[in-house]
Amino acid sequence: MNAAIILMHWKAILEILILWFIIYHVMLFFEGTRAIQLVRGIAIILVAFFVFQRFGLTRLDWLFKNFFATSVIAVLIIFHPEIRSGLARLGQRHMFTTQLREEELDLILKEISKAIEGLAQDKFGALIAIEKNDPLNVFAENGVAIDAKVSAELIQAVFTPNNPLHDGGMIMQGGRISSAGSFFPLAQNQDLSRIFGTRHRAAIGLSEETDALIIIVSEERRNLSLVYRGKLYKDLSREALITKAKEIFKLKE
Repeated sequence: MNAAIILMHWKAILEILILWFIIYHVMLFFEGTRAIQLVRGIAIILVAFFVFQRFGLTRLDWLFKNFFATSVIAVLIIFHPEIRSGLARLGQRHMFTTQLREEELDLILKEISKAIEGLAQDKFGALIAIEKNDPLNVFAENGVAIDAKVSAELIQAVFTPNNPLHDGGMIMQGGRISSAGSFFPLAQNQDLSRIFGTRHRAAIGLSEETDALIIIVSEERRNLSLVYRGKLYKDLSREALITKAKEIFKLKE
């Protein structure tokens, strides 16, 4: 009898851990989108299901099951863009990821810092995506392969007007420039301020599908912005941008 009770307890613990793992990763995929509140609500409902079933609360269990079943279609229609984005992240995420070493990150950001300062002064726009955990291979493939060491001179050369690659985005993977002239998905949010141009919308769009860190130099206003997980940090000084970039790369996901 004792062995059977212990086995039941272990099964319950295992079920809770699996449920927690699934909910946690689903919330990660939708972080930064308007669907995150919905996901949190679904998480609460799933936990409630589990509790009701464990304590034999059959009426409440029946009520929640029927409510959940009838709301699935509405959820799929209303949050279709966010669900698509979440599934894209699921397909792209590595099971085992390798982060840049701190000294590599410092070197890369130092070169980027020098480059964006010069570009801003000259009123040249730029869009630079740095891979974190989610691979950017699919976006790198639609640009021109470079595979070069990160250097301020190369970044400035790429984003100089009349260069065939200056209109697209530059992608950095594994501490190197992997491609330039890449095109990113535009943000779906129609409420974005009209002052934001294509670069800002492309940066936000990419950040909605991946955890890349994206740096933008505005050619009209000479200001610097950083985008991560759908959030825009605008009008940053060069020092503030680098500090924020380091902070983001230290985040564990």
